[in-house]
Amino acid sequence: MTDATELGARDKASPEVEGTGNKSRSLYAFEVIRADILEGRLMPGSRLHSVMLAERLGISRAAVREALSRLASEGLAQSFDQRGFRVTPVSQEDLKDLTRVRIEIESLAIKASIERGDAAWEGAIVGAFHELQRATPAEQRHLQPLMGDWSAVHQRFHGSLVAACGSPRLLSIREALIEQSERYRKLSVSYHPGERNLNEEHKQIMEAVIDRDVPAALALVARHFNKTTKILLEGPVVSANTDRPAS
Repeated sequence: MTDATELGARDKASPEVEGTGNKSRSLYAFEVIRADILEGRLMPGSRLHSVMLAERLGISRAAVREALSRLASEGLAQSFDQRGFRVTPVSQEDLKDLTRVRIEIESLAIKASIERGDAAWEGAIVGAFHELQRATPAEQRHLQPLMGDWSAVHQRFHGSLVAACGSPRLLSIREALIEQSERYRKLSVSYHPGERNLNEEHKQIMEAVIDRDVPAALALVARHFNKTTKILLEGPVVSANTDRPAS
């Protein structure tokens, strides 16, 4: 299991960070640890040792504890035994719940964007779709080696669909849910789309949104999300890491 001690000295605070106040150092720790969790470098259930993290990052334990408390408020870390923190475990039920909530939030944002979006918004969607189409191999079994770059293009496409919703708060909630979902995908190193035609799925979503067909757009997005969740649930990572004890 990867823990906070195995990620190396590469994250030592820069002189600029070391010379700032505790709040800035805490933010630095929050961002580094958060990235390690979301990228799967810190595995579900791993202990987050404040002493070791402070040494690794070159900052105070107080700054690390503040960062860990903030991670806990985001659901990425958990306090346990009244004495420490661990990376939040993954589970089938959590992934299912996360998907349900994502669909609800995405649906609200898409519906609002369809109601408010103009011609420029439509053009941005078409442009994002063409970029995604070029990035998605025809034989999608070859997608896994491209997953990092592809994921960014994929998120830009889905982001274009909701860009006209007019609610920064809604978009902020949406972004947090996306990051939680990406954590599951990045933990699933064997993730692959299987027999899915991703280009066709995205094309259908794009066309429904541009046609201002709210029921069709929402149904297609829900089906798109649920297909991905089904693939992740069938993989080994969720069951293997479900609520395992911290060590």
